[in-house]
Amino acid sequence: MKASIEWLKEYSDIDVDTIKLGDILTMTGSKVETIEQRGNNIKNVVVGKILEVTKHPDADKLVVTKIDIGNGEILQIVTAAPNIKVGESGQIVPVAKDGAELPKGVNIHTGKLRGVESQGMMCGMEELEIDPASYPNKVVDGIFILDDEYEKYLGKDIVDVLKLKEDIIDFEITSNRPDCFSIEGLGREVAASLNKEFKDPRKNIDELKVEDKKELEGLKVDIEAPDLCYRYIARVVKDVKIKESPDWMKRRLNACGIRSINNIVDITNYVMLEMGQPMHAFDINSIKGKHITVRRSKKGEKITTLDEQERILDENNLVIADEEKAVAIAGVMGGLNSEIEENTKTVVFESAVFYGGNVRKTAKQVGLRTESSSRFEKGLSSENALRAINRAVELVELLEAGKAIDGKIDVYPTKQEKREVKFDVEKINNLLGTKISREEMIDILKRLEIKVENEKAIAPYFRMDIEFLADIAEEIARFYGYDKLETTLIKADTTLGIRNKEQKIVNKVKETLVNSGLSEIYTYGFLSQKDLEKSNISEQIKKYAIEIQNPLGEEFKYMRPSTIPSMMQTLAINANKKNLEVKLFDISRNYKNNDNQIEQGEVPLQEDILTIGMYGENIDFYLLKGIIENILEAININKYDIEKETQNESYHPGRCANIKIGIDVVATLGEVHPEVLQNYSIEKRAYIAELNITKLAKYSRENKKYVEIPKYPAVERDIAVIVDENVEVGQIEKIIAKKARKLLESMNLFDIYRNEKLGDNKKSVAYSLIFRDKNKTLDDSTINKAMEEIIKELEKTLKAELRK
Repeated sequence: MKASIEWLKEYSDIDVDTIKLGDILTMTGSKVETIEQRGNNIKNVVVGKILEVTKHPDADKLVVTKIDIGNGEILQIVTAAPNIKVGESGQIVPVAKDGAELPKGVNIHTGKLRGVESQGMMCGMEELEIDPASYPNKVVDGIFILDDEYEKYLGKDIVDVLKLKEDIIDFEITSNRPDCFSIEGLGREVAASLNKEFKDPRKNIDELKVEDKKELEGLKVDIEAPDLCYRYIARVVKDVKIKESPDWMKRRLNACGIRSINNIVDITNYVMLEMGQPMHAFDINSIKGKHITVRRSKKGEKITTLDEQERILDENNLVIADEEKAVAIAGVMGGLNSEIEENTKTVVFESAVFYGGNVRKTAKQVGLRTESSSRFEKGLSSENALRAINRAVELVELLEAGKAIDGKIDVYPTKQEKREVKFDVEKINNLLGTKISREEMIDILKRLEIKVENEKAIAPYFRMDIEFLADIAEEIARFYGYDKLETTLIKADTTLGIRNKEQKIVNKVKETLVNSGLSEIYTYGFLSQKDLEKSNISEQIKKYAIEIQNPLGEEFKYMRPSTIPSMMQTLAINANKKNLEVKLFDISRNYKNNDNQIEQGEVPLQEDILTIGMYGENIDFYLLKGIIENILEAININKYDIEKETQNESYHPGRCANIKIGIDVVATLGEVHPEVLQNYSIEKRAYIAELNITKLAKYSRENKKYVEIPKYPAVERDIAVIVDENVEVGQIEKIIAKKARKLLESMNLFDIYRNEKLGDNKKSVAYSLIFRDKNKTLDDSTINKAMEEIIKELEKTLKAELRK
């Protein structure tokens, strides 16, 4: 935000130089980016009048002029400027005398041009660094010809005459201070920083009462989207005269980087800069039916904006519309069909407040970020809208640009809330590490127009950022002086710095995976809607995705509810770079709004997830399963079930499994679904696993359980059963373990056999079983009984047949 010192002086007595002021404001939180001091590099340039122009005796393109620079002093100057011609006289021009200094280090001295003495130089706009937009009717490529009214300033310094001397400060305004995106807001900061009284030049506007009306000149206003448009005010001006703005207004606009267009458009820009409230002006005849509706746009609706570009909107955008079409993109830019033209006679001024998040998304979507949108997206005060529109009407009458019609249309469905924070001196001092007295705190807050009543700090309407005690503490700290804050030690109850259980598990997991030949990667916690769809993430999981209010872009729109898309992106990059074998793992978080925690002001569910991604010639499901079993063994988890998984659409339906402990699914592993591989342009089989570290931490034992060396011998028995093809080995193993009870020391699957002699859709599954009793030697009768129970239960439950 640029601000000229001359403009800021309307709000406060500034008794320090601009450099010093910049230092003071930076220390109070209004960071100064640059300071531009215009006019200081122009010296010994005066106003002159051309008395005579004759042809140069020895050059066709040069002319010799006689110029009166006041006090009877006449200079002879030779020039080749195309707009100074033989026989012309009486023109008022800037004249750089002998010894003059111009911008960019140019020095002027008396010399000769083709044998004729030249005692200086006439200046153009470029030599004086004057913005041509400030003088739209003047010649740019040539000498700057001043209006005849400047003849009374002959011999006077051109810097003073044209008011070229101007100090401009460019501020970096933080997003939480939209009030400082205005000269008025910066004026308050200057007054408070210098401990001066804030001079309110708009006091008459604050006290002005304007009657509410339902219609003005037949104009009506409705708001159909009160969640996106908090307030909409319209005032009407008739008998409008479109013309140039006065020099003082053009100069102030130019200082802030805005080009002058005409008096009506300039008024809206001037008020935006002065009071921080973007405005728009419509030709009332461009509004069909004279009925303004603030509504969501229709999908595919088109509007040609003032920059003559066609924009395509969707149902998430907000527009200002008449009975037939959209006439403006709310908060971004007006439509070309409502442009103020030379024959415009009746103008509608609009002052509205829109939801900042929607304005920002719309501006990004249509590729059009403007001065208006940059202010709206930070959140503006609804109470300031009325002051701004009244100021615009005041300027219309001041510039004799039209006549204001009494009354206003004010639709205000969403009232601005009053900001109150408990005022606690002790807590503020504890937070800052200071001993500031209550009286000094109140004095600082008073300078900022923050009232303290009934132990509450009440923020003014323009301070939308005041929400918590920390905000009040910040205001006190920056005006008390950061340099006065003493260095203090942190006061806290500390504990011995050791890793917790989950951190130890993570370290053990990383060690196991690196030893297995995997490489660790780090991925972002953001993703897009497209990423979720490409990875076939289920609707059940998608609904838990957390949408970011202020994303960097569409690809960072959501906090990820699943880590699969991040791993698939990395595998796709490797496949694209022709890496033949890839074995990666990533330990990071997913984020789920499971029980609407965010809406209830709570933190969403965050779980640490280990994601493994692999592809290559020697990699298959069983290798991945073995790596996961190694992980479980490393973190001392021995009892778990592996079950077939067919519903997860990110995985191949026949090559996916869940690992369960009790009712918790702690891991999912398998081959990536062919459709997902196709979405990521991966032409070979890939495998992924997700292990929930947060859940595994519940079941992991920190120390391995000691098992003594057995004293008694083991007994080994083999068993082979014929079962249906769809029976899982896990089902068989559960029955064996259940019926063998504590006698079973281990079991090992050593054969799966298929043959047409076994029958259709049949297979033989063979196990080697080890039995042992730690208290005695097992006899055959005990073992036989256990085997009979196992076979009986297999026949009953799985319709198994003992293979002989």
